[in-house]
Amino acid sequence: MRSASLWWSADGLGAALFAGALAFWLGSAIAGRTPLAGALALGALAFSGAFRGFAQARGAVQGQIAATAAKQALRARLFAAFLPTGFRRGRLPGEDMRTAIDDVETLDGYIGRFAPLRKAAVLSPLACAALAAFGSWVAATIMLATLVPFALGMMLAGTAARVEAERQHLALSRMTGLFVDRARTLPTIVSFGAENRVTRQIASAAQDVATRTLRVLRIAFVSSAVLEFFAALSVALVAVYCGFSLLGILPFTPPETLDLARAFFVLALAPEFYLGMRRMAAAYHDKQQGEAALAAMEPELAKAERLVDQARPFEAVPKGLGAENLLVRYDDGSTIGPFSAQWPETGLHAIVGPTGAGKSSLLHALVGMVPVVSGRMVAAGQDIMPGALNPHIGWSGQRPLLLPGTLEDNLLLGNAEAANWRDLAQKLGLDALLDARGGDLVIDPVGAGLSGGERRRIGLARAILSGRPILLLDEPTADLDAATAQRVVDVLHHIAHTRLVIVATHDPLLRGAAQSTLACP
Repeated sequence: MRSASLWWSADGLGAALFAGALAFWLGSAIAGRTPLAGALALGALAFSGAFRGFAQARGAVQGQIAATAAKQALRARLFAAFLPTGFRRGRLPGEDMRTAIDDVETLDGYIGRFAPLRKAAVLSPLACAALAAFGSWVAATIMLATLVPFALGMMLAGTAARVEAERQHLALSRMTGLFVDRARTLPTIVSFGAENRVTRQIASAAQDVATRTLRVLRIAFVSSAVLEFFAALSVALVAVYCGFSLLGILPFTPPETLDLARAFFVLALAPEFYLGMRRMAAAYHDKQQGEAALAAMEPELAKAERLVDQARPFEAVPKGLGAENLLVRYDDGSTIGPFSAQWPETGLHAIVGPTGAGKSSLLHALVGMVPVVSGRMVAAGQDIMPGALNPHIGWSGQRPLLLPGTLEDNLLLGNAEAANWRDLAQKLGLDALLDARGGDLVIDPVGAGLSGGERRRIGLARAILSGRPILLLDEPTADLDAATAQRVVDVLHHIAHTRLVIVATHDPLLRGAAQSTLACP
């Protein structure tokens, strides 16, 4: 970014060369100097134009390079911090997605354009005024005098713009998070006939964004008007002073003597005095967006990185797992728990209770997918943070994640070297699917063409094939007929001899096979 600023500042040197060459050429023509002097002046004019074009291009390129590097570094931090902590921070996936993608992209203009131009905008007016002083110190004074009220006006407009930009950014983040979350749960919304209510929610959020965007634009137009007024005023005052001085009709005794060449030099520099600030003002919206995005991003990133640091992976293989008074609190203020349990190193253990009692919430708390507000987790006699045992946990939820690829790819997602995956799939009752469609069956993310029970057993097989010592399974026998459910229970009973298997279930068959049960209130 420093290199970009230097190139944009160097553009001012090209402007000074242009003004000097123009004044020299005009003075040579009037004084009747040799054609060589005129040719040199025209050559300097051509060179100054080429140099300015090159300097502006290099400034833009170096700014883009700086912005790209900053975005890559920031996204690496965001992905590493947001992905494992989104649920514990109580954020919608759409909000984190907007932060990591759209908000980071706003830095393209903030770092690539505005930041270099801001530094150049400080240097170029002072340099122009200093050079203009060689031609007319009065004109240089006029330029600097118009800079003071301009700076005050821009300061006031900038403060108001920052506040409105932050409010606009917050409203946009809320709308994005709401839209993504509702799109993700669209089948549920349609099933409950809530389309009209959700449409009103999104429309209200969109109207809020539109209102705040108009406020930001209103301030942007005012600040642009302030800039243009003082830029025009500066040029007009310099032009009037130079013109009246050359004509000898100033209403006061001239403090200096101007000739045509010096007057032209000053007049050519006058528009350049505000050029750097006009460029900065053109990129000012990038500043507003970038600073608003950073202001919203920094506390959330700090919170996420703190959670990641607290939940450092537990390296040793855990000898048992315990929970003491774990309490979960969701965004709406509702709480579930507290839960207390102690599970040994191996065995099949069930979490039971009516729907909504918190069976899934307890499993989610163990892997850090919900915000735990009190209580503790214990492994190998040590207190650990929720999620710290994830490298040792095989997970299968009620809606198993399916990735684009083949059936075999999805089964071996956790362990590509598992050679016995066909035997396990057969034991879980997936043999009919394999016989009919094969392991190279193409699967899409929604599992089109698969039944709910088949999707659930794919997730279960993947968790088992991961080879991890702890398995957390949410309703593994749901959507299954009695015969297939018995096959699943037999598999779980067998692997529980060497692993800790914890299941949340309503199934009496699975509950009866468990060595212990934890009843949720």
